[in-house]
Formats: sequence, structure tokens, C-alpha cells
Amino acid sequence: MPGQKPIKVALLGCGTVGTEVVRLLTDQAADLTARVGAPVELAGIAVRKPNKHREVPAELLTTDVDGLVESDVDVVVEVVGGIEPARTWLLKALHGGKSVVTANKALLAEHSGELFQAADSTGADLYFEAAVAGAIPLLRPLRESLAGDRITRVMGIVNGTTNFILSGMDSTGASYSETLEEATRLGYAEADPTADVDGFDAASKAAILASLAFHSRVTAADVHREGIASVSAADIAAAKGLGRTVKLLAICERVTSAGGESISVRVHPAMIPRTHPLAGVNGAFNAVFVEADAAGEMMFYGRGAGGAPTASAVLGDLVAVARNRVVSGRGPRESAYAALPVRPMGQAPTRYHISLDVADRPGVLSQVAAVFAEHDVSIAAVRQEGRVDDASLVIVTHAATDAALRSTVDKIGGLPVVREVVSVMRVEGEET
Repeated sequence: MPGQKPIKVALLGCGTVGTEVVRLLTDQAADLTARVGAPVELAGIAVRKPNKHREVPAELLTTDVDGLVESDVDVVVEVVGGIEPARTWLLKALHGGKSVVTANKALLAEHSGELFQAADSTGADLYFEAAVAGAIPLLRPLRESLAGDRITRVMGIVNGTTNFILSGMDSTGASYSETLEEATRLGYAEADPTADVDGFDAASKAAILASLAFHSRVTAADVHREGIASVSAADIAAAKGLGRTVKLLAICERVTSAGGESISVRVHPAMIPRTHPLAGVNGAFNAVFVEADAAGEMMFYGRGAGGAPTASAVLGDLVAVARNRVVSGRGPRESAYAALPVRPMGQAPTRYHISLDVADRPGVLSQVAAVFAEHDVSIAAVRQEGRVDDASLVIVTHAATDAALRSTVDKIGGLPVVREVVSVMRVEGEET
């Protein structure tokens, strides 16, 4: 736009995502100018080792992050990751009146309240669509499009690495370790996959989703977390036999009880019916299923990671904050008015699939069923297969608190007729 002052952008980090951000800013410069109403100008890129970034203009590179953040830029885009020093840099930017676009899920899951307060103190914007599910437009619908509705549940696959592994185990029958090795070879898993396979990545995303959906501050520490390392080929086969598949799910739900409303937020592997919309989400794709009172059921699906998909979400946020700068507007603020408490996992309503190795003699089922009755847990289905000296007993429960179900399993494991509790897995996505 002739005579319009450019929107100056500082980019912190130039790895896989940062490089794509630079490319999109360059390739789409004319279109971005038209969409924003002013030129979008990359003022500098903060990196640790400038000589390793030959793909971007050398004159833009700097190791002086503080100097770049404190310069006369309008927007700071952060794609470094981690909590520190990213937290310090972004707080400095927001306190300086600069809007922030970040893809940093770990930081937001721990310090979103602090960041929003800093943004409010100066009227700056804080946008973070790229922090969850890559290119999938998910956070903005929760934050804006569904702001007039009452969201009751958010359940989804938000980690591509674990979904690739579980999908591979389902399709090939291979073990967890074999499929993880394949995922690493193909670049879907990091050399150290702990953050993904132990559920830390998904837990951070679940905290962000729950905060937005239920207008309450939820941190990663509030999220019950279990990974997929204990999922066996036998678990996958058992799920198949019941018309189910296994997914690592992030589940955020509003729970109403006599004590009022609360939130259950958890990440764990679970069996879901093959007819459920999430069951067909395979490979490294992500999908999130949202339920709301008025809107009903919705699913958001797409590529949840990678340089280009994540950069797409970053650029979408950048356009939004740049437009706000041009018209002296402001984006949505933090909405945490509900302040709903987070339930301990023991109080969360869930269902179990329990596989037992038992003695093959009369009365076994009645002894096991008595333990369920003692803990007030209702049995939905039972399948028993006999062998020469022992038998396999599979039980699927109706909904009960996780604590009651866990106590039931512990008590069953001590019965003389039970040789081994072979596996325990939660069941989701079905009528209870």
C-alpha cells in the first residue's frame, strides 16, 4: 500500500519452521501486503550460529536476541521452543508493546497466564495457533468461532510421532520397539523420542486446548499423562478383535457432578471403535474431535507437524496481528473467567479393557465378577477363551471413576485364580 508504514517483524529461531517462515514471507510478500494492508518486513533473524544458515540473507542474521527484541520491530515471532530463554524474550517483547506470535507449546502450557498479563499491560497481541496441531486451524475456532457456545469435550490425536507408531503396529502387527525404530529411520521420531512417546508433547497441547475450551487456566502439571511404550502387539490385536484400534488421545472434558462443574484433562493410550472419526486418522496426521452444546460434533484434521504446515499457522497468526497493528485493533485476550478446577485422574470417569490370564476351572468368572461388584464397577462385556491348563479372560467395563477401576484391577491381580493381569487399557469413544 503506497505510503503505508511497514510492519517490522523479528524472527527468533531459524530451524525447520523458521526457514519456512522466511521463505513464505519472501515468496508471498505481495499477497501478504494486500492481506495486511501494509508491507510485512523481516527486520532480523536471531540465531545461535549465523554461518549455519546460508539459506537466508546474511544481513538479517544476528546473535543479539535482546537487541533485536528491543529494536523498533512491531511483531516478534518465536520458533525456538523450550521454556527458557524463550519466556524471558517474549515477556520483554510484550512488556515493550510488541505483539508476539509463538509456536511454543511447552512455554504456553506452563506460562500462558504470565504471557497474557504482559500482553494486557501494553495492549499487545499474543497469538499461538501453531502451538497445537500444526497447520490445522484449531485454536482460533476454540478461541473465537466457538466463543458463544459451551464446549463440553475436546478429544484428539495431537502427536504425529505416536500416531505413526500406533498406526504402524495396527497395520503390520509389529511390536512397539520395531515400529519406533522404523519411525526414527524415516524421520518421524527424534533420536530421543521421550517427549513424544512418553506423552509430554501431547500433555502440553492438552493443557492449551483445555484452557481455551473451558475458559480456565490449565497447565501441563494438571494433565494426567501416560505414554505408549507399554502398548504391546497383543494389545493392538485384542483391540482389532473387538473392532477397535489404539490411539494416544488427549482428552479434555467438562464434568458435572453434585459438587458442581470441573475439568478432566488427560493423555493416555485408549481403544476406540473403528467406526469413530478418529480411528481413521493414520500415519503422522493429527485430528481433534470437538463437542459443543449448540454446534454439536466437529472434527479438525490435517498435518500436525513439519516445517511448512507449522509455518502456515505462524503466517496466519502474523497476518492477524499485523492487521491489528494497521488498524490499531486488538486480538482476543485471555479468557479464564470460569476458573474451573481440574479433577484428579482418580475422579475422572472412564472405562477399562482388562485382559487376564486365569486358571481354567469353574467359578473363576464368578470370583472376578465379585470383585467388580465390590467396587461398584459394572461389567459391559466378557469374553473367555480356554486352553489346556489356563484361560484368557477379557472384560470391558461400563464407566466408573478411574480410582475405582484401578482398585478393582489391583484386587483382581491378587486373586488365586488369576495368574496375571496381562494388560489394562482405557476405552473411549463409545456409549457408556
